[in-house]
Amino acid sequence: MVIEYIRYRVPQDRLDGFEAAYERAAGALRAAPQCVDYELSRCLDDPACYVLRIAWTSVDEHLKGFRGGPVFGQFFAAIKPYVEDIEEMRHYAQTSVSGPGGAAPPSLYEWAGGTDAFMKLCDAFYRLARSDDLLAPMFASMDPDHARYIAVWLAEVFGGPTTYTVEHGGYPHMVGLHVGRAISEAQRRRWVNLMMDAADEVGLPDDPEFRAAFTSYLEWGSRLAVSNSQPDANPIQQAPVPRWGWGVAPPYQG
Repeated sequence: MVIEYIRYRVPQDRLDGFEAAYERAAGALRAAPQCVDYELSRCLDDPACYVLRIAWTSVDEHLKGFRGGPVFGQFFAAIKPYVEDIEEMRHYAQTSVSGPGGAAPPSLYEWAGGTDAFMKLCDAFYRLARSDDLLAPMFASMDPDHARYIAVWLAEVFGGPTTYTVEHGGYPHMVGLHVGRAISEAQRRRWVNLMMDAADEVGLPDDPEFRAAFTSYLEWGSRLAVSNSQPDANPIQQAPVPRWGWGVAPPYQG
């Protein structure tokens, strides 16, 4: 994922229509599969200045996919009167320097108990899965460290360290694990149920807020895995590992 920043200084005589123009343009961003999210901010100290932040799946997907795609015309038509007011338009890569501040609520990762909690969860889950008639064949030849890798994935998903991205191939690798496996709906449901049983067994927090967020990821992730595993699937290959929050889901499409 890359972040594009576009900085504007809009003359006073055109300020009134600027935000309305981007309201229209935002429809194209919402429809673009290359756009992860966007945000327009206005400077409080100098109200003529705006910064538009757009997260793209990659530079190429922005410059070739979006700009060469069907919705770019709608986007450009809306903001064309303000192109001359752009002071900067560049792509930026995120660095490792990031994290919540003191005012932020705890992440789901922290609330769950950190990486150790997800290690215990996955150990319990795969013990249950290996003795389950429906799921055992799926995991019969799995890597001995598979449970640990999935724990690292879940830790990153729920707001922990980006270890899966840095050391294990990130989202593209996870997608590759499911391609061609033709996972059934019955297997998906059993996977979710056993994961919930494992969560109870190892004592993951059982407050309604955490369990609602936890279960929503299990449902989202498992349904996406089923979709991506079908013979005629064409899954998104390049995307960041989802970062799941309290009631927040990323806009991926299967």
